[in-house]
Amino acid sequence: MTTSAVSLATAQRSLGDPDLRYPLHPPLLRGCPRTATPGLVFPVEVDYAYEDVPADLFTSSPRGGGLERWAPLLPPLDAPGLGEGGTPLVPVGDGVWVKDESRNPTWSHKDRLNRVAVGAAVHVGAEGIAVASSGNHGASAAAYAARAGLRCVVLASAGAPPAVASFLRAYGADVVAVPAATRWPLLAMIADRLGYHTVSNLTPTHTGHPFGPEGYKTVAYEIHADLGVPAAVFVPTGYGELLFGVWKGFRELRDLGVTDRVPRVFGCEPAAGGPLAAAVRSGAPAAVVQPGATDAYAIDCSVGGNRAVRAVLDSGGDALLVTDAELVRARDDLARQGLWAELSAAAGLAGFRQWAARGGDAGGPVVCVSTSSGFKDLGVGGDPLEPVEPTWEALTRALGHRG
Repeated sequence: MTTSAVSLATAQRSLGDPDLRYPLHPPLLRGCPRTATPGLVFPVEVDYAYEDVPADLFTSSPRGGGLERWAPLLPPLDAPGLGEGGTPLVPVGDGVWVKDESRNPTWSHKDRLNRVAVGAAVHVGAEGIAVASSGNHGASAAAYAARAGLRCVVLASAGAPPAVASFLRAYGADVVAVPAATRWPLLAMIADRLGYHTVSNLTPTHTGHPFGPEGYKTVAYEIHADLGVPAAVFVPTGYGELLFGVWKGFRELRDLGVTDRVPRVFGCEPAAGGPLAAAVRSGAPAAVVQPGATDAYAIDCSVGGNRAVRAVLDSGGDALLVTDAELVRARDDLARQGLWAELSAAAGLAGFRQWAARGGDAGGPVVCVSTSSGFKDLGVGGDPLEPVEPTWEALTRALGHRG
């Protein structure tokens, strides 16, 4: 059973020109056509009849699992869910909290995006969906496609973690390993020739699925329900959809009079690349960079988009570049507190610590989003246990390095 009747979504609006509006369906998977240039495409965002938002939407008790609680401020939920959302906010230090998105059904934040994006595929009558991903996004898309009874094609790279490849196949997805540079052109062919609904990017600067960031707004709604409005939110950032969604969710809370302010939002990217940082530093609406080597493969992006730039600048935040060494320290510290995060997922905490070490003072509580489980990382499962003789002497020798 879906809850599409309660959605207050009305249209798609261009971020390149807010006066340009398009019907809600079909989703503009290639961004705003009327403001696009060969090198830059502006995304569209979903607009709502905000005047009709129920007065108790942010004060009533949750109505079951999943994103249904927030249905009025989401696109129509035309595909069944898996109980996504409702993830915990865990204190990890004085005034520092971690929003642990690994508790979602496929152990990453991408479940929020795919709940609404796959719903759009169902709405337009697509036979299947297609996604370019070697990690979280592909696994999540495959799960939600399976739940909706749709085929799913995942274009992955040959270097995808073996555990993730098994994860994808378990859902019945067609997984094809191709060179990374060819994934987007092939994705466009699948969309154009097979009529599959794409839930990945198709444009030279990132636009992605227009409904996707709407699912991410619920991260902000949940943070507000648990903590109020923090002073700052630090977000692992690849293409910037999550960053934009978190910012937009808090912006809606402010505009609806639920809160009086929006937190500063910080995008935390690998130092080996950083298209958001490049755009913010240069004043460009979006940027493309040539990334270097990093183990944070889930956020190792060459292409940025205007959404993330808008969120950072509007909120007074910044784009932070974190090294792999900083990521490892943050990941290991999270593990010591019982949170097993993917290396990329630790970018929020790593970014906050770097910013604080430079003298940054948020002046209030800080939330670091942790996007996914350590299960998704490169090399997981490659260190098997060595058998030990079942004697006290052998056991004490094995434990000796731990004191």
